[in-house]
Amino acid sequence: MLNRRHIRVKVMQTLYAFKGGESDDFTKDQKFLLFSIDNMYNLYLLLISLLLEVQKRAEDDLQKKKKKHLATKEDRDPNKKFVNNQLLKSLRDNLRLKDQLDSHKINDWELDDEYVDVIFKAIVKSDLYKDYMQTRVSDFKEDKNFIVDVFKEVIAPNEKLYEYLEDKNLTWLDDLPTVNTTILKLLRKVKTTSDDSYFTPKLYKDSEDQKFAVDLFRKTLLNRSLINKEIEMKTKNWDSERIANVDYVLLQMAICELKNFPSIPVKVTINECLEIAKEYSTPKSSIFINGILDKLVKEYDADGRLNKIGRGLL
Repeated sequence: MLNRRHIRVKVMQTLYAFKGGESDDFTKDQKFLLFSIDNMYNLYLLLISLLLEVQKRAEDDLQKKKKKHLATKEDRDPNKKFVNNQLLKSLRDNLRLKDQLDSHKINDWELDDEYVDVIFKAIVKSDLYKDYMQTRVSDFKEDKNFIVDVFKEVIAPNEKLYEYLEDKNLTWLDDLPTVNTTILKLLRKVKTTSDDSYFTPKLYKDSEDQKFAVDLFRKTLLNRSLINKEIEMKTKNWDSERIANVDYVLLQMAICELKNFPSIPVKVTINECLEIAKEYSTPKSSIFINGILDKLVKEYDADGRLNKIGRGLL
């Protein structure tokens, strides 16, 4: 689920918020970094559980219509295609997913059920729903494609849901694109034979990714003074107050990677740094950062300080 760029963003945010020096205790900040990353999985579970709650809301809606005093023929014999959607039923019956929802205490929609209602009504009003409900029966493929389209076109872009997530946890806004992409990928590739673990993916690809997050954070802080001197030497003609704080943090991280992570290619470090700058800093930040890093890489290479392991890492 988690990729290295997102890890770098989390490290950048934690370093940006850190107000101490390299000799200070930053145990709490490291814990916050890991908590912020782990909390991304809660967002994933929350959005997956939203699909389940919408199905429950649809079931409740049918039951209420049946009990109406002046129930119509359609009310008494409703189209249950959405309620019986095979993909949603497989999610509902997934015991491992249920365990994860319980252990992570994902019960937000019980307290904030008005947002379930918002999403349900948005789905029902959509052309996707109207087309889907033209028939009363379907196979797994049709059911799956419908849920994929609903998530992509109705749920993911919903502004009220976005505002709700922003209020719940500000860091989730940075996590949302990655989580939405993960959910769509899982929905598209799920099969009737997929086991219970399919919808409970690992947050980290492997243990190395978690180690990378901690190491990048710690090594950047512990070498901050030396890194800052290198930045200052390359920005003598720049007014330090005009350098965006985010740019400074990204430069610190990139220099740390170049010097302390021999297995990461130079191009990867620079490209990732530039992409993050484009998203989180000023329009000219990527040009500024690229210029500084390009000069430093040439110096490191000439002085034999660019110790990269393996081919094609320069």
